[in-house]
Amino acid sequence: MKKQKRVVYDVHEVPPLGERIPLSLQHLFAMFGATILVPILTGMNPSLALFSSGLGTLLFQFLTRGQVPAYLGSSFAYIAPIVAVQATIGGDRWLGAVLGAIIVVGLLYAVVALIVAKAGMAWLDRALPPVVIGSVIIVIGMGLAPVGIQMAGLCTGEACGGKEFVSILQQDVLIALVTVAVTIFTAIYLRGFFAVIPVLVGIVVGYLFAALLGAVDFEPVRNAAWIGLPWARGGWALPVFDWVAIGMIVPAALVTIAEHLGDVFVISKVVDREFYKDPGLTRTLLGDGLATSLAGLVGGPPNTTYGENVGVLAITRVYSVAVIRLAAIFAILLSFVPKLGAMLQTIPSPVMGGISMVLFGIIASSGIRTLVESGIDFGDKRNLIIASVVLVVGLGGAQLQINGINLQGMALAAVTGVVLNLLLPVESADRKHQEGATAS
Repeated sequence: MKKQKRVVYDVHEVPPLGERIPLSLQHLFAMFGATILVPILTGMNPSLALFSSGLGTLLFQFLTRGQVPAYLGSSFAYIAPIVAVQATIGGDRWLGAVLGAIIVVGLLYAVVALIVAKAGMAWLDRALPPVVIGSVIIVIGMGLAPVGIQMAGLCTGEACGGKEFVSILQQDVLIALVTVAVTIFTAIYLRGFFAVIPVLVGIVVGYLFAALLGAVDFEPVRNAAWIGLPWARGGWALPVFDWVAIGMIVPAALVTIAEHLGDVFVISKVVDREFYKDPGLTRTLLGDGLATSLAGLVGGPPNTTYGENVGVLAITRVYSVAVIRLAAIFAILLSFVPKLGAMLQTIPSPVMGGISMVLFGIIASSGIRTLVESGIDFGDKRNLIIASVVLVVGLGGAQLQINGINLQGMALAAVTGVVLNLLLPVESADRKHQEGATAS
């Protein structure tokens, strides 16, 4: 008999304000680093990224009727295309062209949502059985794992400054390990409200420990203003529909649409609901797409559902959409308070790396749970081959170009799983019985 998880706050439940604020701040901290990293790497405006992230999340919640506890932040999949547009167009025109292309990306999502609405959902169960879904969820979590390890300083090679080995006494490593230890201790041993905010406790303690070691630079906080419009700090232009930019950026939408499907499945498994059926992929795709178009209008990068926040859902078992909405409101307010934004940017990378080690691992564990609870028989060679190839393709760094579209990581793993599942024959029960009788 399947053991039911103890839910602290379910999707439609609203925690008291005194609890909702720290629960929302937990989500805000979880997404903050990655959301502002994308505009920093692409030359866009970090404040507008926060603004569009919060606004896009609220729009997503409205279009999904408040049924899916997902938070939307800046998508990493568009970094390379945006940088390529900068190099190709250059001058002052590149930003407007990028924003115009981002609007088109969101409209493409809407078109795909319409197709899904017309085609129905029967195809989904056929194309994406549990063996594919579970394997892809594992790829999502483990594919993100190197990012957390690098941020924590627990790696070698160029990603970590060319170090040949990592000492446990190294400052970055100590900060990351303290953050991980406090997060785990809070989640496992503490009771009451602290047990549902382990991520927030881990970040705060990790930050204070880093400050004691002198690893926090407070100069940007002192120099930042208290109040300011996000647009006043530059990084915004009128969107321009440039065919060159559209041709370079829009194809990446096919990758992020595949990622969207994977993320919806992850959230569904974590929360124990079939969100891809109710409210349905039509609404989730439309919400994600229109949030991205809205980001293009206000000057932010494309949006996507965030694995970090899914990890927070899994570790806290707080699924309340009200908590997600308040986190989105905090992000919007933060974009108008440069001093607070600057303070959050002073959170050392090892602190977020330590948190990510927990959150990304939980996502991968959700994939394993999917395989186990679905009763996948790995004595069946078909299931064994599908899962094996999906994992190797997704985690082995495979990259493939199909008609000019670059697929890698989770997107390529998902496509591989779907193709194998559709092509490999399903053994009949009679044939399995005969083979078992012969073997005995």
